Amino acid sequence: MTEKTHSSPPAADVDVLIVGAGISGIGAAGHLASRRPGTRFTILEARESIGGTWDLFRYPGIRSDSDMSTFGYGFKPWTHRKAIADGHLILDYLQQTVADKRLARHIRFGHRVTGAEFSTAERRWTVTAERTDTGEHATFTARFLLLGTGYYDHGAGFTPKFAGVEDFRGRVVHPQHWPEDLDYTGKQVLVIGSGATAVTLIPAMAGRAGHVTMLQRSPGYIFSLPSEDVVAGVLRKVLGPRRAHKLVRRKNIWLTRSMYKLCRRAPKPARRLLIARVRRELPRHFDVDTHFTPSYAPWDQRLCVVPDGDLFKALSSGRASVVTDRIARFTEAGILLESGRELTADIIVTATGLNMSPFGKVRLRVDGLPVDLSDTTAYKAMMLSGVPNLVFALGYTNLSWTLKVDLVWEHFCRLLDHMDSHGYDTVTPVLHDPAMKRVPFMNLSAGYVERGIGAFPRAGTRGPWTVEMAYEKDVERLRDGPVADAALHFTGARRGR
Repeated sequence: MTEKTHSSPPAADVDVLIVGAGISGIGAAGHLASRRPGTRFTILEARESIGGTWDLFRYPGIRSDSDMSTFGYGFKPWTHRKAIADGHLILDYLQQTVADKRLARHIRFGHRVTGAEFSTAERRWTVTAERTDTGEHATFTARFLLLGTGYYDHGAGFTPKFAGVEDFRGRVVHPQHWPEDLDYTGKQVLVIGSGATAVTLIPAMAGRAGHVTMLQRSPGYIFSLPSEDVVAGVLRKVLGPRRAHKLVRRKNIWLTRSMYKLCRRAPKPARRLLIARVRRELPRHFDVDTHFTPSYAPWDQRLCVVPDGDLFKALSSGRASVVTDRIARFTEAGILLESGRELTADIIVTATGLNMSPFGKVRLRVDGLPVDLSDTTAYKAMMLSGVPNLVFALGYTNLSWTLKVDLVWEHFCRLLDHMDSHGYDTVTPVLHDPAMKRVPFMNLSAGYVERGIGAFPRAGTRGPWTVEMAYEKDVERLRDGPVADAALHFTGARRGR
């Protein structure tokens, strides 16, 4: 359990105010504690515990879909034998990080940030948070505001409007709100969806349920990986955890990036390779063409990873099955498909996706004027045009989330060093070329992205305004590149530019 007692309450006026105690917010705090031990910071967390996604989601089998050597922090080696880790192991890792870096004393739980306003005259943010226990409001001030809120709406998942859902006599559950009292032992379970959540749920539930059926409208690409990294285990024994961590991260980054580049540069051969791997995992009679042959190219949507082929093992054993069809309506006994077939169920799980929400729904203002996020352009995918002293972190869609987050917080620490050495108080990205074409922040064709990306900041098409989903390019500009840039406007009490 995360320590929640403090020798003194976290300060209400700080150098850096971090919103969110999930993997991004804890990462920011860890970098500040290591790189700038004199910096005063506070973390505001809406819930009563750390972990964000990894504490919120409680559905069976929840796990990472990236290897933990890259999904973990660069400053804290992942030492567990499992490379594709269960959710409780990831939560343990985050709690250990909080303990190692002595971050608990900086966290204020039960504070949901609702609004933040920057004053140019005062050179500070004033942040309003609602106390989740009393409904009262608390105010904090800070030089910098860091948003580690991710891009999912933690309040509600996405469920399409299904005709006749009220007629179903069983139980309908969304994975984001998994009931603690749900007993599916021996029950007929129907899981709607084919994404990462669905392919996690099905093998996890198949051991106890009577039968689990995955109902998908269309198939996606599914890739089997070993849950344990043998090379990593050997390197840890020979070199020790810290030195092995660096080598394993490099290896896994190279492998993942190579796979991605192959898929994008040679989609047809990559498609054949991915589908051939699925055929080897399933019985010879299995209809792979119908159920595991997508209509789109690899990485138009995110690939789903299954550890040790657990989904394919559940299908091969007969404990689970897959149906590819469209839903006509819910019935009393289950779901009627457009083909005329009816699937009966005791429990229906709507693994139909999540809702995107920019920056935890925090309302931003600058000098009294509201900030329309969709009107802003992302600078180095970490700051917003026209908004002073604000930094955010949104991870990769084609690689481990935390690789990008680590680079952003590293660059932020370098930015603070640069500003302090020059006597600057504020920094604002300025888009000097308003005619530059702007594009969506993410280019995935996934449904959740298409539904929600319009509310997010836009990306540019050149210079520091591009959003790179390429680790090697971000290393070049965030870790190795200079902080000073013609697009950044610095001001200070004694000097300005």
